[in-house]
Amino acid sequence: MHDLSPSGLAHRAPSRRTLLRGMGGAAVLGAGIPLLSACGGSGTAAADPKTVTVGSNASDPVPKKAFADIYAAFTQQSGIKVRVNTKDHNTFQEQINSYLQGTPDDVFHWFAGYRMQFFAAKKLATPVDEVWQKIGGDFPEAMKALSKGEDGKYYFVPLYTYPWALFYRKSVFRQYGYTVPTTWDQLVALCKRMQQDKLVPIAFGDKDAWPALGTFDQINFRTNGYDFHVELMAGKASWTDAKVRKTFDHWAEILPYHQDGAVGRTWQDAAQTLVSKKAGMYLLGTFVAQQFTDQADLDDLDFFAFPEIDPAYGQDTVEAPTDGFMLSKAPKNKQGALKLLEYLGTPQAEAVYLKADPSVVAASTKADTSSYTALQKKAYAMITGAKSLTQFMDRDSRPDFTSTVMQPALQKFIRDPKGVDSLLTSIERQKKTIFASG
Repeated sequence: MHDLSPSGLAHRAPSRRTLLRGMGGAAVLGAGIPLLSACGGSGTAAADPKTVTVGSNASDPVPKKAFADIYAAFTQQSGIKVRVNTKDHNTFQEQINSYLQGTPDDVFHWFAGYRMQFFAAKKLATPVDEVWQKIGGDFPEAMKALSKGEDGKYYFVPLYTYPWALFYRKSVFRQYGYTVPTTWDQLVALCKRMQQDKLVPIAFGDKDAWPALGTFDQINFRTNGYDFHVELMAGKASWTDAKVRKTFDHWAEILPYHQDGAVGRTWQDAAQTLVSKKAGMYLLGTFVAQQFTDQADLDDLDFFAFPEIDPAYGQDTVEAPTDGFMLSKAPKNKQGALKLLEYLGTPQAEAVYLKADPSVVAASTKADTSSYTALQKKAYAMITGAKSLTQFMDRDSRPDFTSTVMQPALQKFIRDPKGVDSLLTSIERQKKTIFASG
């Protein structure tokens, strides 16, 4: 699912989001043949009161080992064995609907926010409020909100997360006398200065079609606030609303300062312009640090929150994709599964995971951060200090809508920022069709 970066920071999103471009209708309930089956097939193993089964998408070596370490620690503590059903990350996501409607494992890996709420609303997951009665004090309010279904009940136990932000080289800012912008006007002024200094103000690569989603998210929740952004992602607000047009107007203002030819460039290639000091800034998740293979370059890397656009919303919202666990609709060993989920929500479990996979930060405010790198500490502070947390458009909205509508629409906007009204009308029309499909 992800690679262990040289920086020790996260790189898991790209493979996931590249997959979503081709998912289309596969994300709709009932799509596909249920090739992803529960551990043990007949479910006899799961019926053992001393065994809990887990459906896992952690197929890459590093996270797979990290989770194995967690489960071993849980078994040692509780005497309950954990039987893991690991599938290729892409396969897991493509078949998650049919898997959950069949005979899934007791517990399964998944994502916070809307992606969790979708399955909770379809009664394909079990509430875990009793777990949160014990672990609730270890998490910030924003993380609690990400773990609740639309009915107000808890369905998710978060484990790790990472933020999106604007990355830059400290030495470049020192060389040119730049200061970190905290408002939109300051950001625009900085872009102009960087352009005059023969730098690419904002590195950009959208060949895989997901990075632009993050740019939209930042500008939209800074322009219109968290509540409107969440409503828009959930299909409840209209894309033809004047508020959305205002978001695109802001984007059009800074688009000329983005790297040319973005649609034909990968995010990795765009990152290299930051590495080589040809670009001044880069908006991405902390996994950008994996491109900094030289320690001196890595030590020179820093980031700041996307600037304020409307003072009413400030910089309160942080985009922080969060991974964790859910309880399936009819777990065969519910009590054992609840004990596992309670353990997974502890700082101790996070410490075990992060020791084997230091590419992310803990979701808990009680986690030990003493071994964190400087970037991890800053990422952790940004997330825990946020008033509201979003995930990412492909998690905060339906993945079929994101992949078939939004990704091509935003690439069209990047190529030609004119004609926004017709573009938004098209998005809204397609949104209604997709969200009405159930």
